[in-house]
Amino acid sequence: MHTTTARSAAKSLSPSSKQWLARHFDDPYVRQRLSHPSQYRSRSAFKLLEIDDRHRRFLRAADVHAVVDLGAAPGGWSQVVAGFMGWQGETWAQARVKQQLDQSDGRWGLNLDAPSGHWSEGAEDASVGAEDRGVVIAVDRLRIAPIAGVHTLQADFLAPETAPMVEAIIRAKANPDGKADVILSDMAANATGNRTHDTQDSLDICHAVWNFTQKHLRTAESIGRKSGGVLLLKHFEHPELQQFRKLHLNPNFHNVLYIKPDSSRSASREGYWLCLGFRGV
Repeated sequence: MHTTTARSAAKSLSPSSKQWLARHFDDPYVRQRLSHPSQYRSRSAFKLLEIDDRHRRFLRAADVHAVVDLGAAPGGWSQVVAGFMGWQGETWAQARVKQQLDQSDGRWGLNLDAPSGHWSEGAEDASVGAEDRGVVIAVDRLRIAPIAGVHTLQADFLAPETAPMVEAIIRAKANPDGKADVILSDMAANATGNRTHDTQDSLDICHAVWNFTQKHLRTAESIGRKSGGVLLLKHFEHPELQQFRKLHLNPNFHNVLYIKPDSSRSASREGYWLCLGFRGV
C-alpha cells in the first residue's frame, strides 16, 4: 500500500492501530525498505545486511553455496542472500503481479495443512553458470512469492516431515551430502502476552533449529575455514534461552556472538546468536 494511502486509511482505525501505523511509517528502516532499489519485501532484510556487514560478511564468502532460511516469509532475508549469490532477481512489484495472476485461477491458495507441504523453484534464468551461483531454501508456513535463485517450501518447520524435505531440495541442487553452509532462522511464534508461554515457544523453536542444524550444517573442518559453517538464530532474552546457548551453541561452534541489530526495534526483546565455525556433533 502506498504510504499516503495508508495514512489516509488510518483515519478510520482505532487509536492503538493509528499509533502503530505512525510508528511504522516513521521508522527509518521502513522508509529505507520502501525506497531501496532492491525493493526488499521486509524491514528485516536490513537486519541481515547489518549483521553481515558488521560480522565478517559471512554470507559473502566464496564457499557459501547452500543457505537455508527458516521462517522466511515474506522473503526479505532470502532476497538478500540470493543477491549476494549473484541472482539478479525480480522486483517485489513483479512478484505481486505473478501472485495476482496465480490467484485468478485458484492456484495461490494457502495450504497450511498439507502434510507434504508445498515447494516451488525460484524464478531461475537460463544464463551460463546459473547452477554455480548457489541455492537458497526458504521455509515458512506461509506461501512465499517467487524469488530468483530461491526454492520455497511451504511447510511447518516444527513438523517432523519438513526437515527431510529441505534436505531433499538441497541434494537436488548438485549438493550430494545434503548439507548447508549457512542456516538462518528468523522464526518466532505469535506472541500471546504470557511471558512464560512465549518464552517456551521461543525455546521450542531454538531446539528445533538446533536439531536440524546438527544434522544438516557443514562443518568448519569440511569447509576448510575456521569460521565456516554458520548458524544465525533469533531468540528472546530469558535465562532459559541463555542456558540453551551454554548447552548447545557454545560447545559446538568456535565462536558465538550475541547481536542486537540497530535495526531491531528498541522495545523488542529479540536478539540473535551468530554462531561461527561449526565443530560438528
